[in-house]
Amino acid sequence: MTKIPFSKIIAGTMTWGVWGKNCNTQQMIELMNCCLENNITTFDHADIYGDYTTELAFGKAFNESKIDRSKIQLISKCGIQMQSDKRNNSVKHYDYSASYIIESVEQSLKNLQTDYLDLLLLHRPSPLMSADEIAEAIEKLKQDGKILDFGVSNFTPLQTDLIETKIKVNYNQISFSITDFDAMTNGSLDHMQTRRITPMCWSPLGIVFKQDNDETQRLKKILGDLSIKYDAPADILLLAWILKHPAGILPVCGTADPSRLANLMKATTVNMELQDWFALWSESAGVPVP
Repeated sequence: MTKIPFSKIIAGTMTWGVWGKNCNTQQMIELMNCCLENNITTFDHADIYGDYTTELAFGKAFNESKIDRSKIQLISKCGIQMQSDKRNNSVKHYDYSASYIIESVEQSLKNLQTDYLDLLLLHRPSPLMSADEIAEAIEKLKQDGKILDFGVSNFTPLQTDLIETKIKVNYNQISFSITDFDAMTNGSLDHMQTRRITPMCWSPLGIVFKQDNDETQRLKKILGDLSIKYDAPADILLLAWILKHPAGILPVCGTADPSRLANLMKATTVNMELQDWFALWSESAGVPVP
C-alpha cells in the first residue's frame, strides 16, 4: 500500500481550541488558509482535544472555509476516555473495544464535517487492548471508507508488534525532540524503520523555549551561533535537526500563531551539516556522544 502523502510538517490543532488560543471560527479559517498557503496540508486532531470540543470547532470552520477536502489530510486519535461533563466516566481510562473505536471515528467524522479520516491513531496504549478487537474495528472502518490508514501513538516497539500480529501499523506518533531523544537511543526509531512505520512526533521543540535550565541554556547558545550560519531561527533549526533523521519523522507543530506557521516549512530547506547535528545532540546531553 502506498502511504498517504502527508505534509513534511503537520499542523497540530490541540492549542487551536479551548486548551490554547481558543480561536473563533474566523480565526480557525485564517489558520487553515495560512497553513495551506505555506504547504502545510495535514491537520492533527484527537477526540479529546479541548475537552471533546476542538474537532467540532474545527469542523465548523472547515465547512465555512470552503476548502477542498481533497487538498487536505485529517488525522485523529481515539481511545482515551477522560473525566468530563461530556462523558459519563468516573475515572480516566482507555477503551479499545471494537464498538468504541468505531463509535469514536463516527463522532470525529461528524464533528469534523467530513466523510473520512486520512489516518486514525490509537492515542495511548492500554494494558487491556486486544489486537483482535482493534483489527476488527480498523478493518470495518477501512471497508466502509471511514478511514484510509491506521497507526498508533505513544506505543513502544513491543506494543506495536502486538497490534501488528493482526493488522499493519503504518504510523506511530511519539514524543521526540532535541531534549527528548530516547526514541533514538532505545531502539524505537530503529524498530519503526525496520517495520516500515513512519514516525510522527509531537512536542518537536521539546523544552528549549519552555524551561530555563543548564540544558536549555547550552542549546540556546549553540542555536544562536547556528542561526547565523544557516540564516534560520532557532525553532526552524530544531525541526531541521529532526528532519535529518533517516526514519523520515514528520513533526507535529502545535502553534496557533500565523506568523510562526508561515515559517515552519523553511525547516525542510535547511540541510544541516553532520557535525552541527551531533553538536546539538551533545549540547542537549551535556556530554560528548558516546
